[in-house]
Amino acid sequence: MAGQKDLDPSSSPRALLGAELRHAREKAGLSQDELGQRLFVSGSFIGQLEAGTRRMLPEYARMLDVELGMGDFFTRNCGAAAKSRYPEHFAEAAEVEKEATAIRQYAPLLIPGLLQTPAYARAVNRAYDPTAPEATIDEWVDGRITRTRLLDHPTMPLLWAVLDEAVLRRETGGRAVMAEALDHVVAIARRGRVIVQVLPFSAGAHKAMEGSMRLMDFAEAPPLVYFEGPGTGRLEDDPTTVTQLRLTFELLAAVALSPEKSLALIETLAQDYAHEELS
Repeated sequence: MAGQKDLDPSSSPRALLGAELRHAREKAGLSQDELGQRLFVSGSFIGQLEAGTRRMLPEYARMLDVELGMGDFFTRNCGAAAKSRYPEHFAEAAEVEKEATAIRQYAPLLIPGLLQTPAYARAVNRAYDPTAPEATIDEWVDGRITRTRLLDHPTMPLLWAVLDEAVLRRETGGRAVMAEALDHVVAIARRGRVIVQVLPFSAGAHKAMEGSMRLMDFAEAPPLVYFEGPGTGRLEDDPTTVTQLRLTFELLAAVALSPEKSLALIETLAQDYAHEELS
């Protein structure tokens, strides 16, 4: 498109790119579903691109340029919208959670990133890559702690975390680090900012034994679920999958300890870690 300017990367590239996409689609007289069919994706995926909750990958940018007669506008600018301080497999999920109105997460192995302390995050990242330079670890920790600022807002997003009891008992970074980390979780929950439940070992087998999951709701886009494994991650917007995993989370919450009993257990374990560290 002649005369089309690049987006300003100092603002919110993904949101601006989404706004440009919506404008171009409507100008072309296409619905989200119609445009999605041309790109072999769902209409909801187009809606997520427009809302800035999904990253525009180069292959989609090229197709959008062709279908909407945008020259190379989206191809030029999708790079700015994709820039992230996070690992490639997690970058899109980290950007998406900034737009979420609610996050429901089951954590089977470690404290969720939004609830971590710097020392705990450092221990986790060092375990991920024992040979990484200290500067790289510093960068990863800074990125993770920056994410926790989402909770500076008094109410948004809602964060509801179900932690497997293994999260509390896996000594990560040493006893002092664990004591501080668990105290931090309790403090955030006690001030009413998040809901935390513990899924005790006594609950036995459950529906989410195959791994972690994170459900995210948005004001102007369909919900997403994020699956994560070692060095991998995937966002999914299939309505059937999201509905099934929402039910899974509800079942986990139903068999987990109540929020009050959960915090009591976390406080007890934090005190145990602190006492044993001093012994």
